[in-house]
Amino acid sequence: MKLVSYRFGDEQVHLGAIIGQKIVNLNRLSAGELPDSMLEFLQSGDSAMQTAKQLLDRAEGEIMLDSVKLLSPIPNPSKVVAIGLNYMDHIREADIGVPELATMFCKYPSSIIGSDDEICWSTALTQQVDYEAELALVIGKTAKNVSEADAYDYIAGYMNCNDVSARDLQFRPGDQWLRGKCLDSFCPLGPYLVTRDEISDPHNLSIKCELNGRVMQDSNTNEMIYRIPYLIQYLSQAFTLLPGDVIATGTPHGVGAFREPPIWLQQDDVVAVTIEGLGVLSNRCAVST
Repeated sequence: MKLVSYRFGDEQVHLGAIIGQKIVNLNRLSAGELPDSMLEFLQSGDSAMQTAKQLLDRAEGEIMLDSVKLLSPIPNPSKVVAIGLNYMDHIREADIGVPELATMFCKYPSSIIGSDDEICWSTALTQQVDYEAELALVIGKTAKNVSEADAYDYIAGYMNCNDVSARDLQFRPGDQWLRGKCLDSFCPLGPYLVTRDEISDPHNLSIKCELNGRVMQDSNTNEMIYRIPYLIQYLSQAFTLLPGDVIATGTPHGVGAFREPPIWLQQDDVVAVTIEGLGVLSNRCAVST
């Protein structure tokens, strides 16, 4: 299934599934059995996922896809955990060694936007904004001390992520990664959540980032160092992962910071992240002074 959070004609956020070029509202399709928000749907567990699949087997779309406003599939997770330095080709371009432990940081939920929303920042705060195409996974049920062998059972699905980064804040002494990664609008997600059953191997997907139509990152998730089952085991040892939580799994080579000369995002730039099977996450940049 391709699941979406969307608005149609009002300010209420709805839960839907894509059928061809249309969306069907899952709450209406189920006569109220399924909730009308993505987070509540995931919190309802495997039974809700199974009900949705059964209903969609015989359903038709209701609303044209181009007539709705797609939001981030998960507008309100409890947390977004991101993994840094997790692609071998990115390690090579940065000319550093492989980290002995998975490098972790957080992006605040307030940084989340959807596809076609604007990435916004002020030049008074940062002048070195970079793109990072990433595969994100979404947790489907409460996970604590999960083994690698059981890790996939805790994944609801996958989506595109752009780990937008203010490099001058990230690498400035005293600021570190948190401020450079968490600015409002610096976590585009979407355009939809593809359920786990539709992605046979998340470690063999093409991953690309285009800037104004020019390919900047072109790699494969098989370059990932710390793989998804290990990450879920590693993270869930330390803290509980909740339904709807997002884990961004790192970026491949080609980021702007390591180019000669560096390439920073500018006013009206359009950044598009494409991962095989997950659609296109596209965002325009809006810069203020």
